[in-house]
Amino acid sequence: MESPLISLLVLAGIAVFLILRLRSVLGTREGFEKPPVAPAQRRSNGPDLEVIEGGPDRDITDYVEEGSDQAKALAAMKRVEPAFQVGEFVQGARGAYEMILMGFERGELDDLQGFLAEDVFDSFVEAVAQREDQGLTIEAEFIGVRETAVVDAIFDETTGVAELTMRFVGELTSVVRNREGEIVEGDAKAIKRQKDVWVFARSMGGDDPNWQLIATDG
Repeated sequence: MESPLISLLVLAGIAVFLILRLRSVLGTREGFEKPPVAPAQRRSNGPDLEVIEGGPDRDITDYVEEGSDQAKALAAMKRVEPAFQVGEFVQGARGAYEMILMGFERGELDDLQGFLAEDVFDSFVEAVAQREDQGLTIEAEFIGVRETAVVDAIFDETTGVAELTMRFVGELTSVVRNREGEIVEGDAKAIKRQKDVWVFARSMGGDDPNWQLIATDG
């Protein structure tokens, strides 16, 4: 007669064998998992929603009025260059504004030449030279851009040249010092607000992705 202990060991061995077999077929799960849903059960009980395409391009209408001449010009730019995004341009222009403005204030123009039209660059060089002739230097610190807006957009479909006019409101501190280092204008602790309207241009669909500053109107 078999002892109860041997019987229990045999049953335990059979149970382990069955568990291993089940795992090899079903795999293992950790934690709580919902059973897989059959394809026919995956449909929502609610009404089917149809996605309507061809609505307003928010990348355009977020910056200019829908249906305006500016919106039409931006749409034409996108047709020529589908990868063009107004939002990305605005962010890039915001960064360019700080870089160009501070480069001009400090008289550091060499790194800016590629981003400026020739006549704009020449006018910057002349203004900086006049300051130096008078023995004046500017110490400036950029605080930030308070406002950025697309004012106008023009696209010449014949030449492929796009022009975007931006309005910036920047905040900075600046002082002007003479040869003796004395402050003759400004206050290093006073934040001043500066408004500028700049025009950027670029040939859409071309190899050069950089926009150039072609006009300024403070």
